[in-house]
Amino acid sequence: MNEIEKQDQSPFGDIAPFNDQEADAALSRVANHPNVPWISKYIFPDQPYTYLRDLLCNIHTVDQFQQAVMSKAIQWVIDTTVKDFSYEGIEKVKALGHNYLAMSNHRDIILDPAFTQLILLSNGLPATQICVGDNLLKSKTIELLIRSNRMIKVIRGISARELYLSSQLLSKYIRETITSGAGSVWIAQRQGRTKDGTDTTEQGLLKMLDMSGTGDFVQNFKELSIVPISISYEYEPCDVLKAREKLISRTRTYVKSEDEDLQSIMVGIKQNKGNVHLNFGDPLSEEEIRIASACDKNDRYQSIRHAMDRRIIAGYKLWKTNYMAYDSVNKTTKYADHYTKEDQEEFRSYIAAQLMKVEPDLDRRDLADILLHIYSNPVQSKEMLENNEI
Repeated sequence: MNEIEKQDQSPFGDIAPFNDQEADAALSRVANHPNVPWISKYIFPDQPYTYLRDLLCNIHTVDQFQQAVMSKAIQWVIDTTVKDFSYEGIEKVKALGHNYLAMSNHRDIILDPAFTQLILLSNGLPATQICVGDNLLKSKTIELLIRSNRMIKVIRGISARELYLSSQLLSKYIRETITSGAGSVWIAQRQGRTKDGTDTTEQGLLKMLDMSGTGDFVQNFKELSIVPISISYEYEPCDVLKAREKLISRTRTYVKSEDEDLQSIMVGIKQNKGNVHLNFGDPLSEEEIRIASACDKNDRYQSIRHAMDRRIIAGYKLWKTNYMAYDSVNKTTKYADHYTKEDQEEFRSYIAAQLMKVEPDLDRRDLADILLHIYSNPVQSKEMLENNEI
């Protein structure tokens, strides 16, 4: 970074999370940001407005920051925007007894990994390092915060040659972090959030992970100990913004505004999410990896991809919003026993209110159709899984 001297002089210095000394310096700077007092009153309403500033000034390690600030902040998000927060499968992580690669579906920029970290810490497990795109680092304050929160910087928007070299470096860092015992890593199953409610693993991600392996295909994937994670929101964070982007992309190249990612972060944090559930699935097995290794070339990665997709879709929890959207899109009453007429009216009102939040010149019929598919597609994925089509 420009103002904070990196202590890590290894090849990973530019992408590795801050160590304790770097985080100490970074958080001391954040403490003086003019927005800290009002943020403090939101997260710590019973404390003086100087509470967060004083806290940040007296934090000297990454662990202290995660326990004293980040865990409290995420709990505040749950308390104020989530009806019921639940999770299952944490015993599968405990049973591993070693580091792992947590591979999650991706619905919200910040909350997906943040909720995961809170669950891990509340169950006495170490937090993971988190792969985050450098597109979120345009704000210096955000960069200081998230790099102090065990963030691995994933470089995007570069040439093909630069991307190849960057992918090599990232792959090697992830593998060495896991196999050396330095820590576990969280990564999304795809670059960018799903915009249509369909959770699929990018084949390119699997190729990237394999790049740093020094053994055969089986050994390369086995030593990563990949744990699938499924996070399910009753009300999708930034749903209408995703629908808007998808609609605009139908007719022209979509170009994000300068602060769009930051706006999405704030909308995702503040938006009502209804119920939220997180599932830790069974780790990718050696048998599945061996089956994949028997395939030719890219079919190997396809086999791993399908195995991960099956796990993540199986762990996804459907809500009444999903069932209502499915029946609406397909003009059926197939899942009518999962909701009431009152639920339908409430959901229609919700969709109508969301549509009012974007430009009036966007076609409302097309926008509503995309928005409903965001909620209906998880049901479609479950049906495909049950029919062995995934």
